[in-house]
Amino acid sequence: MGRVLAVIIWIITLLSVLLFISGKWWFPAAISEHAPALDRQFMITIVVVGLAFTAAQIGLGWMVWKYRDTGKPGDRALYSHGSNRLEVLWTVITAVVFITLAVMGQSVWASLRLNDAPPGSYQVEVVAQQFQWNFHYAGRDNKFGRTHPSLIDDAALNFVGLDPEDAASTDDAVTSTLAIPVNRPVELRLRSKDVIHNFWVPQLRFKQDLVPGMEIKVHFTANKVGKYELACAELCGQLHFKMKSYMLVLPEDEMQSLAGLGQEQFQTRMTELLAKYPLPTN
Repeated sequence: MGRVLAVIIWIITLLSVLLFISGKWWFPAAISEHAPALDRQFMITIVVVGLAFTAAQIGLGWMVWKYRDTGKPGDRALYSHGSNRLEVLWTVITAVVFITLAVMGQSVWASLRLNDAPPGSYQVEVVAQQFQWNFHYAGRDNKFGRTHPSLIDDAALNFVGLDPEDAASTDDAVTSTLAIPVNRPVELRLRSKDVIHNFWVPQLRFKQDLVPGMEIKVHFTANKVGKYELACAELCGQLHFKMKSYMLVLPEDEMQSLAGLGQEQFQTRMTELLAKYPLPTN
């Protein structure tokens, strides 16, 4: 039975390695400037962890094979303490490898979250709630109208608490679809009205929690025009599975066509753009 179990372990290991080598599980095509660096770091981590996994499973199978029950009468198990020197050695090697991987990965993460957005970035306020996304756009004056929690009225479709008496809010628009310009830095100001949500667009290689009581500023640059699914990646309640929307990455002329439109015209134009662009197939 020991030999059979060892062979099963080796077969499962081989199938796992083949699955990763095939590449069929890889991410969808990337659409952001930071994605190549992130994908490269992810691949390095997969290779290192894959080598460690393969070596460990081969060793496990060998131990099961060598020290199997032979069925000979009188055989007794032997206790072995092992080697303290070897335990220290592989613990140090493991720590060095994984700390190095963590340090290498910090550069991409820090560039997106610890640095301010470049000057001239396109700004959008993102307000999440159970179970929908709300995107607040400034008008032609490039100024966001004043908002306050006491003004939030979902029944009146004032999902972000926009102050109608503020002159800067008269040309603002709030929709359930995110539209951003291509090849231009974008800064999102993320907030949540109730529980923790998570902004996730797989093609962006970008995820970020939205935490109640906090405004979290993040930035990135999308470099491919199209329509992409935007999901909440944090379990946020019973209807979490329905909390999804779309992100439109648009050429400059189409972004300009949205600027300054009133709420109804903005929503109508957004619906037209959503119909124009299909979802990617890979």
